[in-house]
Amino acid sequence: MPDYVMFNEESERLLFKKVTKSDFERWLPFHQEPLRSKYWSGLPKDPITACKEQFSRMFERYEEQSGGMNALFSKETNKLIGLAGLLVQHVNNKKELEIGYSILPEYWRQGYGFEAAKKCKEVAFENKWADSLISIIQVNNIPSQKIALKNGMYIDFSTTYKNNPVHIFRIKV
Repeated sequence: MPDYVMFNEESERLLFKKVTKSDFERWLPFHQEPLRSKYWSGLPKDPITACKEQFSRMFERYEEQSGGMNALFSKETNKLIGLAGLLVQHVNNKKELEIGYSILPEYWRQGYGFEAAKKCKEVAFENKWADSLISIIQVNNIPSQKIALKNGMYIDFSTTYKNNPVHIFRIKV
């Protein structure tokens, strides 16, 4: 059974690496940005608590072999840019493989989200891990929706996921 992780993959500008505990301080600015919780309700208000919960879940996924986020590092500067990866999700009682991505605020609107999402799609389809992939995106999160659309995805349906109204974007092989 594949573990759906993409350690040691790379794209034009990014290196995909396993997230480590030492990445915590570098990722904390994401949770300190007020816009990070603009679209998703139910996240802890305290940035440190939110970051700890996210890291705990990432390490849990690695152990469960249910996919996982990769730390995205700039090839040029070796700085952490964001997180992206393939995640096993359950949507409406169906097992799906999701392309997930989050970028540190200082790197927003520079094409990193799309670059990472595109690489996730390519790796999943090249390895035949799924015949379709999804992205779960809150209905008002237009920036993430634009990335999904640019990556060839379409809105398959809308639903509620973890108490949030979402669009399920999909792409098939």
